[in-house]
Formats: sequence, C-alpha cells, structure tokens
Amino acid sequence: MSKPSVAFHTLGCKLNFSETSTLSRLLEQEGFVKKGFDDLADVYVINTCSVTDNADKECRQLVRRIQRRSPESFVVITGCYAQLKPQEIASIPGVDLVLGAAEKFNIVKHIGDLAKGDSARICSCDIADVTGFHASYSQNDRTRTFLKVQDGCDYNCSFCTIPMARGKSRSDSIRNVVAQAEQLAAAGTKEIVLTGVNLGDFGKGADGGSRSDEDFFGLVKALDAVKGIARYRISSIEPNLLTNEIVEFVANSDKFMPHFHIPLQSGSNTVLALMRRRYKRELYAERVKLIKTLMPHCAIGVDVIVGFPGETEEYFKETFDFLHSLDISYLHVFTYSERSNTRALEIKPVIPVNVRNERNKVLRNLSFMKMQHFSSLHAGQTRKVLFEAFEKGGMMEGYTDNYIRVQTPYRSEWANELVDWKI
Repeated sequence: MSKPSVAFHTLGCKLNFSETSTLSRLLEQEGFVKKGFDDLADVYVINTCSVTDNADKECRQLVRRIQRRSPESFVVITGCYAQLKPQEIASIPGVDLVLGAAEKFNIVKHIGDLAKGDSARICSCDIADVTGFHASYSQNDRTRTFLKVQDGCDYNCSFCTIPMARGKSRSDSIRNVVAQAEQLAAAGTKEIVLTGVNLGDFGKGADGGSRSDEDFFGLVKALDAVKGIARYRISSIEPNLLTNEIVEFVANSDKFMPHFHIPLQSGSNTVLALMRRRYKRELYAERVKLIKTLMPHCAIGVDVIVGFPGETEEYFKETFDFLHSLDISYLHVFTYSERSNTRALEIKPVIPVNVRNERNKVLRNLSFMKMQHFSSLHAGQTRKVLFEAFEKGGMMEGYTDNYIRVQTPYRSEWANELVDWKI
C-alpha cells in the first residue's frame, strides 16, 4: 500500500509557522508523505490565525478549495481560530476534525481515529485548562528557523483574542532552548528567529509560575554562547519588556542582529489607554532613541492598528505625526476588525470601514517611504547577506544583518550562505 500523504497551509504569525513545521515532522515520523498544498493529498491541515476577520474568511475559502479539488480527503483545522470558534468551524462543509490548543500536538492519534463521512469531530477544552508548553521550530521550510520559546499571554489588550486562543503566558526553559539551538546548528541552520506570543515575558514555566532565575535577557545571553549559529533575531517584543540591558547586549553582540520589531499599535496616548496597552508613547520614543544611539544602522519595525474605536481624526494624526518623527524602518499596518468577546466592542465611536481602509493606505505609504529612506542610508556599504535557497523566476533573495532585503539572480552556491554584499 502507498503511504498516506499530508499537505499543510499556515495562516498568521511566525509562531504558527514553527508549529506547522513541528506538526509536519510528527506526521512524517508516522509514515506520511508531505505534499504541497496545491497537490492532491489524503489529509489537509490548516493551521489558523484569528487576529483579523480576514484570517477567518481565508480559512473557509481554503476548505471550499479542497472540497472542489479533493472531496474525499480529510480536512483538519487547528490553531487560534479552531480554539476560539470550534463549533463554527465544524459546521463548514468538508471539515472532518477541529483541534484546539491542547490537542494540536496529538494530531497523529486524532487522524488515526478519523473516518470519512462522520460529522466533524471537535477535540478541544476550555482555554484555562491549556497549561503545557510544546517546543516547536520550523526547519527545511525556510533558511531561517523560527524557534518557539514562549506561548500564551497574560495581558488583556482590549482588541485581542490571543489570551483566549492560546492561554496563559508560559515558556520553555533556557536549558531546553539552548539544546534545541545546538541541534539546529548541527543541522546546518544559520539563523534562528526567536518567536512567542509575548516574547519578553519569557521565564514563566509550563504551569504559568515564574522561574525566579530565568528571564528573556538570560535566554539571550545563553543563546549568544551557542556555537554554530551565525545569527539570531528577536521576532517581536513589547516596548515595556525591551529593557536597556537587552538593547545594550544586542549592540555588543556579533550574533544578535541589529533589528528589533516593537509593537506600538497607536501613537496616541488616549488610544493606547483605550487599547489597555502597558506603556505610553513617550516610553516607546525612549526605546527607539536608545537603540539608534547605540546602533544607528539598526532596523526597527513597528506594528500599528488603524481604525480602532475612538480613534478620531485628531488621534490618527497624532499617530501619523509620531511615526513620521521616529527613526524607524518599516511598519506592519493592521486594519482594526471587531473580534467577539473583546472589550473594544464597547468603545465608541466606531470608525467606518472605509475610513479604516483609507488610514491603512496612508500608513502603508509612510512605511514604504521609511524603508526606502532606511535602505538609502546604507547605499554603498558592504554588509553580510544570508541568502535563502528558494528560487522564484530565476531570482533568490536574502536579508542583511539589519533586515534590508536583497534580490539577485539565483546562484546555488549562495543558498543558505552569508555573502558580503554591497548595498
């Protein structure tokens, strides 16, 4: 008999990519053959996000696509959307299995129990009962490896469903993370991107209790000593958890890249208070100033939400002017979308969708200009670029240490290699 096949599709963040890769390895160890998502497969696994309404819609569209192409295949849905709205997903025609946060890593067992034609099975539990930490990393999918070191969040931002989808903040131990980094180095990995829901909160055990002797700064120092890894990046870290000592350490490290991604969400203190964020814009400006003082060449990415309830034209202008004034490199702009069971639903006035979309365009244009300016400041410099193995249209791409994207005609000998490159 031929081996069963499985195909994966990931929606959302770097954390989801690391977990999808781990699910793939679990099934491959059981004899499954991995296929591309557009190929015919016996099982399709969709790892969902639920940060925006778009992610929910995309999940439904993907299921319909599978139904048209391969109606006899099994369809498994996991991830944040699956935890938040299991009944809603189970009602989508073609879905066979819904795995919540506590069950996704038991995927092998659950798939083995499936029978086509049965009604969709839901394997989930209350999010308060999700306490374990499951280490994950992506490998072979990309040149850079996303290494999950933390999960869940204890913050209660008024727009966010992540605590309801992933549970309380918890993390791996420094010892385990270092051991994984050593394994990845032995496998030829050049760059590790540290991922988590609230990365700076690293140090809480699988039960949510604090490890008194472990924190994110301790993890950074321990990883810096691992031999064989050329580069580390910190995927995203809250401004109130990005300490001076972390910034100073990165400034003096050869392995931690001069690149931070720091969520802001709004440049208006009034809106930040409505969002229940744990800082004001003045703290954010201080963090950016310190980084650029110690590392003028450092890339700084910013998350920002537009159209949040209560964001008047005046408050949006505050955000635009604040971002314009900051020495940052690029923006990730999110258009606010209503999420069930969040406090933001009680905030007025609600911003019309067309206004939200217009504000998104304004900030995306600002982001483009910021990145163009940042790149131009380094024109003529020679920096190390780590090229990825992926080829598209005869081209390959890679990133400098400070996250400037470089594209060039494909050369196989450069794949997964650090190359001196004149910007």
